[in-house]
Amino acid sequence: MKLGIVGTGMIVQDLMQIMPAIRLARRAIFGRDREKTQALAQQNGIEQCFFDYDAMLASDLDTIYIALPNHLHFDFARRALMADKHVILEKPITSNYAQFRQLRELARARHKILLEAVTVHYLPAYQAIKQKMPDLGEIKIVSLNYSQYSSRYDRFKAGDILPAFDAQKSGGALMDLNVYNLHFAVGLFGAPQSCIYAANIARGIDTSGILLLDYGRFKAVCIGAKDCAAPVQLSIQGEQGCISVPMPANAMNRFSLSDNRGNTQEYCFEPQHRMLYEFQQFVRIIDQQDDAFAEHMLDLSDTVCRLLEQARRQQGILFAGEQAD
Repeated sequence: MKLGIVGTGMIVQDLMQIMPAIRLARRAIFGRDREKTQALAQQNGIEQCFFDYDAMLASDLDTIYIALPNHLHFDFARRALMADKHVILEKPITSNYAQFRQLRELARARHKILLEAVTVHYLPAYQAIKQKMPDLGEIKIVSLNYSQYSSRYDRFKAGDILPAFDAQKSGGALMDLNVYNLHFAVGLFGAPQSCIYAANIARGIDTSGILLLDYGRFKAVCIGAKDCAAPVQLSIQGEQGCISVPMPANAMNRFSLSDNRGNTQEYCFEPQHRMLYEFQQFVRIIDQQDDAFAEHMLDLSDTVCRLLEQARRQQGILFAGEQAD
């Protein structure tokens, strides 16, 4: 893989920590802040800097990783696909479902791979939970809480609106935090029969909210909050036992399984950086042209993207360019 990294924010700085462990033929980075981009490249051994996105797309890079604010995902990905590049998009993949469908159809037409970067699906702990699900018996209740007081919330209350709380930039608790809970649930159980979103709204954006997923024989609740905090706890309750995860879905490396007889088994995994596993898979998928697996992962993104839009529209949350139903 010859990887072009788009962005210089916190998630890109996280990515730099795992770069030595990823097998890449070449690396380049694009940023608008020349000084910051060059410093990031120099500190991490990145061979080339671009300050013009079209110039990056005209290069021999084969894959573009886009880690920009949510509202920019669609346009930057569309341009990359049109330039015949594979695309890895940070979560949430697009602002709305129509944009997602356009990108997926374009990727198919150009015979390119499109992937959403959601660490949840690739973590060893999550894979182990999938294997342990039969031990729980029939599932009854799933409760997923990712509540984290945002360092930007005080500024938001004071009227300084940063992208994470900006409806015009596809922000909000649902898109930023609850998206991980939703991917956790959809990856295990598929699409629910219906969803109901109840949110705390300020200045047209959800600062926290509760998403109820109805799976017929069981129910799942996804809680995401940026305006208050609580111990992060994920649980899957079945007739014969319960799985508990004491950390966010996007970074979990341990869980416990308790049965109705009072027995508890702890499962712990080597605490590697959360982004390592997904990028190892991204390199494999693209280098080996594993279209079947890529399509499977896009099916999950399809379901999540559709549910995110349904949920926020229930609360009247509209992003830039969208019309009310």
